[in-house]
Amino acid sequence: MSAPPGAAARRARGSVARGGATRAAGLLAALGILLLVVVASIAVGAKDIPVGQVWHGLFHSTGTDNDVVIRQLRLPRTLLGLMVGAALGVAGAAMQALTRNPLADPGLLGVNAGAAAAVVTAISFFGVTSMDGYVWWALAGAAVVSALVYAVGGSRSATPVRLALAGTALTALLQGWTSAVELTDNVALDRMRFWQVGSLAAADMSTVRHVAPFLAVGGVLALACARPLNAVALGDDTARGLGAELTRTRVLVMIAITLLCGAGTAACGPIVFVGLMVPHIVRGITGPDMRWILPYAAVLSPVLLLGADVIGRFATRPAELQVGIVTAVLGGPVFIVLVRRRKMAEL
Repeated sequence: MSAPPGAAARRARGSVARGGATRAAGLLAALGILLLVVVASIAVGAKDIPVGQVWHGLFHSTGTDNDVVIRQLRLPRTLLGLMVGAALGVAGAAMQALTRNPLADPGLLGVNAGAAAAVVTAISFFGVTSMDGYVWWALAGAAVVSALVYAVGGSRSATPVRLALAGTALTALLQGWTSAVELTDNVALDRMRFWQVGSLAAADMSTVRHVAPFLAVGGVLALACARPLNAVALGDDTARGLGAELTRTRVLVMIAITLLCGAGTAACGPIVFVGLMVPHIVRGITGPDMRWILPYAAVLSPVLLLGADVIGRFATRPAELQVGIVTAVLGGPVFIVLVRRRKMAEL
């Protein structure tokens, strides 16, 4: 006996609704995990602080030593980790959709290399030493490289492969320039050595205030492009058939990636693997819909970054391992597993 008319459509709508409810519940669970990691980031360090005193230091400070540590050292560090982690995750997810490459990361288009090259140039040739200068130079370098990648990649006729190749070539060139400047300028080398590893240790509220507007604008812009990115991920011909404006979408997404990676790199240095691992893992949870991937990446990427920062504080107590080192150690094996799984899937 055949199903009544409309029964299949009702089942499909019900399945979609259940899927949406499951994803929403998963996102709430991810937020709960993030809250726990945030508390750990504020409470754990060379001197552990009980959770009750953390609450007191945040909302009822009386100027004790613990309150000063919480407000002046760990709170800015945690806030910066939250913002930069979310920025790297969103940028990585957008990059993977834009290039249709699930193993892409924010450095693929040369944005991180452009920011680093601009900062080392500013230090060596213009004597820039403050975060104010780093942010603007990093953003300028990221913007220039993004424009060059888009131009070299073919402008209006740009394709994901062309953009990736142009980004790879410019990244190699800029890394060579950065290394050359560091080797010929000891001052630049000393200042860049700590920054280039990737660290949250030097964070303060001034740094948070400087980068927050850029990260907010970049994040909102990326989220606004979620629907057209769904079309882009299906291929150029299909995207055009669905009415997507490919050129506008690519330009807007590149602007978002530039803001997110430029400001994040200026604040913490180039931190690797966060923008690669988290979006790839999230895609296995949510499916290919960018409207879910981007929020999940914005929540789970800070979990990874702050979690790595906490691990770095434990690993070599009373000293610290910088967060960029920890993410590299964690990310290397994961990246190998992802590549091997992808190769096995292609056999």
